[in-house]
Amino acid sequence: MSRSWSPRPRRRYVAPPRSLWRRLVDYGLTSIILGLLILLAARLDRVETRKTQGVAIINDGDSITLGTERIRMRGIDAPEYTQTCRRNGADYPCGTLARQSLVRLIAGKPVSCAGWQRDRYGRLLGDCTAGGKDLNRAQVEAGWAVAYGDFESEEAIARAGKAGIWAGTFDQPQDWRDTHHGEVVERKHGTLASIGDAVREIFRFW
Repeated sequence: MSRSWSPRPRRRYVAPPRSLWRRLVDYGLTSIILGLLILLAARLDRVETRKTQGVAIINDGDSITLGTERIRMRGIDAPEYTQTCRRNGADYPCGTLARQSLVRLIAGKPVSCAGWQRDRYGRLLGDCTAGGKDLNRAQVEAGWAVAYGDFESEEAIARAGKAGIWAGTFDQPQDWRDTHHGEVVERKHGTLASIGDAVREIFRFW
């Protein structure tokens, strides 16, 4: 007589009850995390976007003054006002031409800028418009500023079309500043810099 075989029933694993100490630690960590999130949310309102508008004083190809607010146009870097570049075997005042390009783009219209970051000189890093035109983007498209954390696709098009400074050779504005003025290289106005500035701005009020 054959004996039928049947599988042995599986034994369900039952986790041992957590100790009181472990539960208290879990509750404590949860409370700390929730508290930090609430505090962070309460501080986010301190990172405010500043908006300013008016008649612009144009300093150079990427910086203007509106009233008492000095503004460095975010995400771009134009040749310094006294910088020269080279084209067709001769030097030319590319910094002056970069400023003239911005003058033409603004064309006497009121300028509006918005931003919340500031550079190491205390200037507002702003996105600026005039007559509905994005001035930051337009300067790069015209070839009178290089991408500096933004507008890389616009720079690629300007370079391919040999617009502005791309028609010849030039030192990157940050390199020119370092060579002629010994200035500390300014960091690019990209996403990582924005995140770092946001964190510093939030913790500045704690």
